[in-house]
Amino acid sequence: MKFREWNLDENLLKGIEEAGYSQCMPVQEETLDKTLKNIDVLVQSQTGSGKTAAFIVSVFQLFLAENAKRSKAIAIVPTRELAVQIEEEAELLGKYLNFKIASFYGGVGYEKQEKLLQEGVDIIVGTPGRLIDLNQSKKLDFHAIDILIIDEADRLFDMGFLPDIRKMLKKMKPKDERHTMLFSATLNSGVRQVAWEYMNNPADITINPETLTVDGITQELYHVGRTEKINLLIGLLRKANPRNALIFTNTKQAAFEVSHRLEINGFKSKYIIGDLPQAKRLKTIDDMKSGKIPVLVATDVAARGLHIDDLELVVNYDIPEDCENYVHRIGRTARAGKTGRAISLACERYVYGLEAIENFIDMKIPISWADDSLFAADSSKGKYFNLEKSKLRDPADWSGESHAAKRAVKKEQPARTAEPEKRKQPKRETADNKPYDKQYDKKYDKPYDKQDDKPYDKPQKEERKERKDFKKVKTAKQKPMRKSSLEKRLQYYSEKYGENFSLPEQNGSGQGEKKSVIGRIKSLFKKKPEV
Repeated sequence: MKFREWNLDENLLKGIEEAGYSQCMPVQEETLDKTLKNIDVLVQSQTGSGKTAAFIVSVFQLFLAENAKRSKAIAIVPTRELAVQIEEEAELLGKYLNFKIASFYGGVGYEKQEKLLQEGVDIIVGTPGRLIDLNQSKKLDFHAIDILIIDEADRLFDMGFLPDIRKMLKKMKPKDERHTMLFSATLNSGVRQVAWEYMNNPADITINPETLTVDGITQELYHVGRTEKINLLIGLLRKANPRNALIFTNTKQAAFEVSHRLEINGFKSKYIIGDLPQAKRLKTIDDMKSGKIPVLVATDVAARGLHIDDLELVVNYDIPEDCENYVHRIGRTARAGKTGRAISLACERYVYGLEAIENFIDMKIPISWADDSLFAADSSKGKYFNLEKSKLRDPADWSGESHAAKRAVKKEQPARTAEPEKRKQPKRETADNKPYDKQYDKKYDKPYDKQDDKPYDKPQKEERKERKDFKKVKTAKQKPMRKSSLEKRLQYYSEKYGENFSLPEQNGSGQGEKKSVIGRIKSLFKKKPEV
């Protein structure tokens, strides 16, 4: 059927025709047949089948119905890229309608998005995390939603968003007061359980996936060694010379490395991965859509919901480990009834996923054999690329230096001179410059300071010694000296001054002899030296 046969609003039809749509795709025809009658739908449809236009046209027409009041719709999607894509397509189809559409996702500030909600948004497209945040801050009221769309439901549940979906649904209107549309590539038990709990007797619509993977897509398979994959990829790109190409890898590191190797080999290429900053992701996708970047390397998570018009070539650099991802990948080309080409490179690491893919699509992927002329020389051979280390450096300065280049730079550096002299430990000295003795530390009560590595301070030691001697003298004034001490001292002074010092007789208190002896000693010190 054509869109004009559905008795749609003229302004809506004008936008649809300007967007290039005239004939309905199977999923659009079957969806509109139910949604325009206010029936909930549970749709199984693969990527590229036209389901986005199906629910956007449905929402617009339901808003424009004669008996319709001013309503709000919300579309819950798994990724930021898909949210932006739906917003752009809704603005294109509703170009001549007075409805406001906006997307809400993480990775950007809240201020701008909160302002949009305050001004009023008719169709809200967002990821679960940001929508819940806005609801908790009372900026978004889930109970005011009249139409609910859950897109890529299987992907949402695989990414762990099922608890968030349930949390949002419990805050919305009851299922019999709300119009719900659920779209999924596969209708597994989890998806059907949510449909049974939160949808009002939905119509079950299934679009045959076989026609989506086979018709319009030329598939090729090359068996190649892991070390020669980049050579074959370069050769295939040079031979095909596509206007644009999307290359899929299984890991972030592989996407980073393949993109840089293609850049070195003369291809203008960029990469998108899950943890790339949001501003950079959106700019890269916009450059790809506008034709500034002909080759884009991506992982499955980053490319989910990515829509590029007239994509000529899809390359599975790595065979996907999930068979459904193969359908999602090659579905990026041959969209909306057009033709495209998909090439897969099966190496010894990922070839084990090939059997499950062929069973899933119920066909054998045609095998092509590459001769020597198809393997191109790799100018990046020997260079080392590491995603984690590159995050520590400015990407503008990243050159992917090879080990050989680093060794060459190292050789050009001047040779090292003799080893620098080690810091010598100061000798442990006593006040008299005698060899170190442990008893010395105990005597002066100051252990050697190993942390400061400084020798003992002689002036401090001498001062301390004088203080101790003075203390002894002071003590001697207060207590009577022992006879043995006086005899030793008298003998010392006799030898020093050449005079005979005898010990006088002691009285009862011992004070007399002490005074006499000390007085005689002091008188000796007062004598002027003989000239």
